[in-house]
Amino acid sequence: MKDVCKDLKAEYDALDAIVAGLDDKGLDQETPFFGWTIRDEISHIAFFDEAGRLSATDKEGFQKQMQWLLEGIKDFDDVHKKVHALGREKTAQELMAWWREERTAELKALEALDPKDRLPWYGPDMSALSFATARLMETWAHGQDVVDALGAQREATDRLSHVAHIGFITFKWAYVNRQAPVPEKTVRVELKSPSGADWNFGDENTDQLVKGDALDFCLVVTQRRNVGDTGLEVVGDVAKEWMEIAQAFAGPPETPPALGQRK
Repeated sequence: MKDVCKDLKAEYDALDAIVAGLDDKGLDQETPFFGWTIRDEISHIAFFDEAGRLSATDKEGFQKQMQWLLEGIKDFDDVHKKVHALGREKTAQELMAWWREERTAELKALEALDPKDRLPWYGPDMSALSFATARLMETWAHGQDVVDALGAQREATDRLSHVAHIGFITFKWAYVNRQAPVPEKTVRVELKSPSGADWNFGDENTDQLVKGDALDFCLVVTQRRNVGDTGLEVVGDVAKEWMEIAQAFAGPPETPPALGQRK
């Protein structure tokens, strides 16, 4: 768990550095992600970091939190509204203190676990390793919304390996989540990492291929960019279809940004 937690901490710290200087007005800037504000993005991350801490250290407390969150909701929008309301009640300083406290406690709890330990979650339980990887993916993806809102620059790092891995293994999920038949053909993914290393996934013998920059692939599978706005080379009908519906995160099927909507 040491390595993934080290990367997760670095991802938290990178986003913290971007938002730390924002006042309340700055946090209330709208992002390109479904009208969420920067405050909403940080609230979302902080709440589920708290959930992760509870899942790893206080199973009863986690169940109580989950019961509170799901009580009276009709859809995922209601879930998000509940979480966002928590952050909107806080000042900028209070919001950042909440997030920093919860993510620090979560990391401490995760580092003490075996990678195969199971954690209860919203939906199926997860291994500690998969959970930490998913937290990194979520933090990076919501961080991209913040970066886009501020017009800021963020260096791509090899921490993207975690995001790329989730993006690849959720190929079937993208179809199952839409109640669509999973293609018989598999897709080969060949990526160039930020450091210049090759990250390859899947069968070398398939005629379906996604090839290009790891950052572009991660932006597409987290639905932060339309594949047409990236430099990815996509070969084959299945590969093209997948890149149009790829979804590395849980929840109901979402629609990626339209061509040109987010660049």
